Amino acid sequence: MRLFAAAAVVCGLLLPSSVVCAESDLSSTRVQLPNDFTPPQVFKNLNLLRNTNLEKGYVRETVDVVVENVDDKPQREYYLPFPADVFGKIGGLEVRDKKSPEKGRFDAEAIETDSSNDINYYVVQFPDALAPSSQITLRISYSVLSSLSPLPATIHQSEQQYLAYTFSAYALSAYPVDNQKTKLKLPSVNVPDYTTTTGLKSGQDPERQGSVYTYGPYETAKVAPGTQYPVTVRYEFTKPVLTAHLLERDIEVSHWGGNLATEERYWLRNNGSQLEKQFSRLEWTVSTYQGFPTSALRELTFPLKPGSVDPYFTDDIGNVSTSRFRPGKVPNRDGSLELRPRFPIFGGWNYSFRIGWNNDLSLFLRKAIGSSGTYILKVPFIEGPKNPEGIQYEKVVVRVILPEGARNVQWETINGATSNGLPSLSQIHSELNDHKTFMDTLGRTALTLTIENLSDEARSSELLISYDYTLWDGLRKPVTITAGLFTVFVALWFVGSLDVSIKKR
Repeated sequence: MRLFAAAAVVCGLLLPSSVVCAESDLSSTRVQLPNDFTPPQVFKNLNLLRNTNLEKGYVRETVDVVVENVDDKPQREYYLPFPADVFGKIGGLEVRDKKSPEKGRFDAEAIETDSSNDINYYVVQFPDALAPSSQITLRISYSVLSSLSPLPATIHQSEQQYLAYTFSAYALSAYPVDNQKTKLKLPSVNVPDYTTTTGLKSGQDPERQGSVYTYGPYETAKVAPGTQYPVTVRYEFTKPVLTAHLLERDIEVSHWGGNLATEERYWLRNNGSQLEKQFSRLEWTVSTYQGFPTSALRELTFPLKPGSVDPYFTDDIGNVSTSRFRPGKVPNRDGSLELRPRFPIFGGWNYSFRIGWNNDLSLFLRKAIGSSGTYILKVPFIEGPKNPEGIQYEKVVVRVILPEGARNVQWETINGATSNGLPSLSQIHSELNDHKTFMDTLGRTALTLTIENLSDEARSSELLISYDYTLWDGLRKPVTITAGLFTVFVALWFVGSLDVSIKKR
């Protein structure tokens, strides 16, 4: 993908990490495959280790797999299969060379087969074709959102919540797998139900060690690719299962005021077990006083960048006073905005609110080296709450409102040596439009990025934006206002100088 010139300066001189760049007119597209499509059998997975983490309200998986090219020609396309009902829930998928993660992530594109097919794919492009009989160790990381089911679905207000997760003991693969193993990390040792396998290995399966359950290892060289063995685990989860149906994040840049204004609007719900009876305020007060764990959302904590000021917290009713802001007293230390909703958010309940704050623009904006009118803005892609239970986003809309007259807008996401929780650029839709506010002439340039299936792991991601903004662009508004006022005064003077009195002829 072509890099723009300003970004090349930034990538080479300002940022040591690698970057993934995109042009502003990039749109999300998906390739369609025929229903009978089967990936070419040019690879073999020698060893596969899948780590599944269930400590948050969504599933996080990391797969380490040793891949060998068994074809007589170099190959560079590796297919990752997912069940059709899971494919649309995959978020932040990332593939790297485990032995050289600093080389950056591999390109991964979502492709779909016919709707009647049970399997869809991501196709991964190796930077360099893998030679025959050569091997590469891949690290594949992603999140599976909205895949945990409360069991039972309804509970009493004081009862503990249990979640169930169903998956396959055999990792779904498009190629033969010689050996494989799956490790589950659970949030507690209270696991009342789990599937035990028969005939897959000798001895107990799964093996338990504290809150870690291990399925395998299995010798599956003779097992056909795509074979699945469904298993289910049910475990205690004494936290809310937070899902943001929609997050709208506005970042407004003001050169005149030297200010970066951020506002985030959340449509939040708890996907945990619902109450089987009416809510009791008395019982809630007693349990809160005694510090009992609960599946209801009590509060949210938002870390804010150093120097953040003027925070606010409002919901559909108005200003919410149950909040506390702790500014970073030590330089370069994050502040903290602690919010308590008007009411506890139990399973099936919704809550919509907005927060906002200001920052000094000079901490995020720089002029491009060797350019007098090109600016580089580096801001977090999302921020959001940082709670132990985590939060998953079904849809995120990030809008960066640039100064009036900004043009030649380009954007990119920064890609470091570790996962930043963002998917490939093909999964991010971008759009440029005008945003008109008070006393604007042409309207401000707004870059809108839309992404689906995101988790709170994307809090570590950053967005880099380049745009041109000259001195005349900055003077356009005051000059226009001054000219308008001068015209009004001249018009008033001219009207006042007219003789409209009635005289005798």
